[in-house]
Amino acid sequence: MSKDSPIGIFDSGVGGTSIWKEIHQLLPLEHTIYLADSANAPYGEKPAEEITRLSIKNTELLLRMGAKIIVVACNTATTNAIQQLRASYDVPFIGIEPAIKPAALKTQTKCIGILATKGTLSSALFARTSDMYSKDNKVVEVVGRGLVEEIEKGNKDSAKVEQMLRGLLKPMLKAGMDYLVLGCSHYPYLIPTLKKILPPHVTIIDSGMAVAKQTRVVLNSLDLLTKQQQKPPEFFTNGDPEVLKQIIPATEGSFVVKAMEF
Repeated sequence: MSKDSPIGIFDSGVGGTSIWKEIHQLLPLEHTIYLADSANAPYGEKPAEEITRLSIKNTELLLRMGAKIIVVACNTATTNAIQQLRASYDVPFIGIEPAIKPAALKTQTKCIGILATKGTLSSALFARTSDMYSKDNKVVEVVGRGLVEEIEKGNKDSAKVEQMLRGLLKPMLKAGMDYLVLGCSHYPYLIPTLKKILPPHVTIIDSGMAVAKQTRVVLNSLDLLTKQQQKPPEFFTNGDPEVLKQIIPATEGSFVVKAMEF
């Protein structure tokens, strides 16, 4: 496998670009290929078998494109499918899980909120992680129903989304949370709206930077970090490419967005 091969990233739509952004900033020389499986979004309401099937489909496409490592930039796909992916393919995989640990270690009120999809919150991997770090804390889990669909439509800053978030956050705030864990890679795009709603003492945590750092650690350990600038990032979507173009920060420089059936 070549150092100059691309980093492959997939998600159930555009949300995982929040992870891509952190990887791109940390490893700017690397060529990244991103798959937005928007036609099948959201994964969070699907059965585990379907989530695994879609994850295998995305993995095999990225391997055909020459990926040297695959980042599963989707909490639901990680918690439901990454064990099977690691058992089935030789390429290294980086997963993303809700950042319960830092919230559990830092909370002063002993209450943390987790906003995630049904598929993540109901998975065995999430249950094990949650049990490990929630013994001394109250954990309020809320399914963010409808949020991914609105983000996929390009409505992340809408009044409708703000109203939805106000309702979803109520039980967490009532319980006294001081840390909100975002358990879906789409949700970092809601941070501006969340900051409008949440009191200033509530800290928002997502997993993006931790995933980027782990990607660097693994590539370095395998001597697969590129030493020279590769070609611009490539984004492929089986949904509306305009939504993907809107959500990728304009400051990220040149990139290619293509519609593709997969």
